[in-house]
Amino acid sequence: MSFTSIQFLIFFPIVTLLYFIIKQKYRWIWLLITSYYFYMSWNPQYAVTIAFSTVITYLSGLLIEKANKISNEKQSGQLKKMWVFLSLFINLLILFFLKYYNFFTYSIARMLSYIHISIHFHTYDLLLPIGISFYTFQALSYTMDVYRNDVKAERNLGRYALFVSFFPQLVAGPIEKSKNLLFQFNEYHSFDYIRVKNGLLLILWGLFQKMIVADRLGQLVNTIYDNPSNYKGFEIIIATVFYAFQIYCDFSSYSDIARGAAEVLGFKLSRNFDRPYFSKSIKEFWRRWHMSLTGWFRDYLYIPLGGNRCSKLRNYFNIMVVFLVSGLWHGAAINFLVWGTLHGIYQIIGDVLKPVKNEIKKSLKLNTNRFDYKLVQVLVTFIMVDFAWIFFRAGTFTNAITLIKNMFYFNPWVFLDGSIFKLGLDPGDFLIALLSLVVIIVANLAQKTRSLRLEISQRNTVIRWSVYFTTIIIILIFGIYGPGYNPQQFIYSHF
Repeated sequence: MSFTSIQFLIFFPIVTLLYFIIKQKYRWIWLLITSYYFYMSWNPQYAVTIAFSTVITYLSGLLIEKANKISNEKQSGQLKKMWVFLSLFINLLILFFLKYYNFFTYSIARMLSYIHISIHFHTYDLLLPIGISFYTFQALSYTMDVYRNDVKAERNLGRYALFVSFFPQLVAGPIEKSKNLLFQFNEYHSFDYIRVKNGLLLILWGLFQKMIVADRLGQLVNTIYDNPSNYKGFEIIIATVFYAFQIYCDFSSYSDIARGAAEVLGFKLSRNFDRPYFSKSIKEFWRRWHMSLTGWFRDYLYIPLGGNRCSKLRNYFNIMVVFLVSGLWHGAAINFLVWGTLHGIYQIIGDVLKPVKNEIKKSLKLNTNRFDYKLVQVLVTFIMVDFAWIFFRAGTFTNAITLIKNMFYFNPWVFLDGSIFKLGLDPGDFLIALLSLVVIIVANLAQKTRSLRLEISQRNTVIRWSVYFTTIIIILIFGIYGPGYNPQQFIYSHF
């Protein structure tokens, strides 16, 4: 059940209405039932995997807390580590088998073939549960939070199951930590007009990003990237720039709809994006992009590895490990590993060259507070990020190399001979795509100092409702009910 489907348009109001009618002590049961229904609407078999992961991490939390009560510190520490290890091992083993087994066995067989060793691994045509990487990481964070004594083990299996399966953020995040979300299921949430309105506005903005911007840009991107050898030069550059905004609007829209739906019900989910394409460095970009995943890797991988509290070389090693794992988290393919590796290299080179850059700025007496200086930083960062997106989107490493080779071809006539309108978008749709990108950029700029929702809410009634109705009409005309609209699944739901 996609957020942009008619089914969800019926599902969510019913869930919300009954949620506020039902007595407080039964609300979590209603949300648990509807969350599993939401997830099983894709495939009922998905429930088996998420339920198994839930039970394993739930039991690990109880066993870790029980081990805490043992007076012998050595024995207590050993038991806690054992339960954490088993929880991590079992959950990651399931994730590995369902998502990575075929990729790793194929890679091993291919590498051995280079030294004339032939080996055959059995391959499996496995059903990969949608959103498995998201809820697995969320469940594992609970185990580690209990181990660190950041939260107490949840005794109610049902409430814990709701934490793992909460439908707004189940499929594509944000990835919530137990200390931020689990306690909210014990709170009383009354119907509040202002909160509900703000949540609906966030949903509306998410629908605009997805249905007007992301899916429209995706039509051109798919045309080029699905046939990389057929296009050259500016055709590939346009598709690559469009993909940068497609994936941002697509993923940001899911996060905003999830946050808005949760807010309507009274829950607060983490913000996942903070104007990432206005970042002035790759390091800053990762503080603004997919913030919940970045926070997960920071707290549960980077810091345990030593973070930056170690030698430079060890710190660079830690950075590369995080980005290699991040690449692998996104997909079982070489191109995802290359994408992660590139971002790791970007950060390391940026740190190595920092003294040189500071010296150049000092010798040239550059004013780093000038707009033009900051603009150059933003553009350079965007180009680096966008180049890495080629590997992310290309499908295969070979396709990525083909796209990069064909990109360096000078063909400015595509802007004059009408070729640009044969890439999946006719002149009308291409114009709408460009105008919608302007709206996205202006909206991001406007949110530098204050929330766009707050800005609109402080206007008079006529202006407020004019904005609401205009947005709805635009979505209806140029979105799902518009001519030629081709709805696409959310990109990150595949991870």
